[in-house]
Amino acid sequence: MSILDPHPADSISAFFDELANGLLEQGEMLSPAELHGCLCGLLGGGFRGGEAALLAELEQTLDISLHGSLADGVASLRHTAIESLGEGSFDFQPLLPEDELELSQRIEAMAQWCRGFLSGYAQARVKSEGQGEAVLPDSAEALRDFAAIAQAAVDDEDEEDSNAAEDAYYELLEYLRVAAMNVMLDAGVGGDEPAPLSND
Repeated sequence: MSILDPHPADSISAFFDELANGLLEQGEMLSPAELHGCLCGLLGGGFRGGEAALLAELEQTLDISLHGSLADGVASLRHTAIESLGEGSFDFQPLLPEDELELSQRIEAMAQWCRGFLSGYAQARVKSEGQGEAVLPDSAEALRDFAAIAQAAVDDEDEEDSNAAEDAYYELLEYLRVAAMNVMLDAGVGGDEPAPLSND
């Protein structure tokens, strides 16, 4: 498997470790979840640039530098996010760790994804010509919920009832998935065919 697979939506979590390793190799102490969240937040906030422009916005928003195969991976993730919202497929998935990881670590990754989304969304709104336009009600509600999820953590009492905690995690994950899709759809993501991947 490779992060460059153009159709990773069915098992996107399988690429979490690969992207994490790529970030570490480039000296970036950033969670793949936060990177993907920021990418999706940029799209949801109305960013409409191509791959190079998106990469530049990600680097500015997250204060990182991406190059080589990692930059190619980001381009692939952009393509997949757009494609997952087109033609009624709606199979978008946040980039989060696989289920084998401890619940507390998965919840922290979800919080990081939400923080990244909010950062990207805010950056896109500042840069876009429509920054003065009101945020649609459903999107505004989702953003408020993302801000709450961004503070999420698991305490010892939660872990004592692991089955209930796991169930709550998956319910929250499904809400996050649908809410993120709605924000991006409100911004018109997926309305056009995604731009082809390039090697630029």
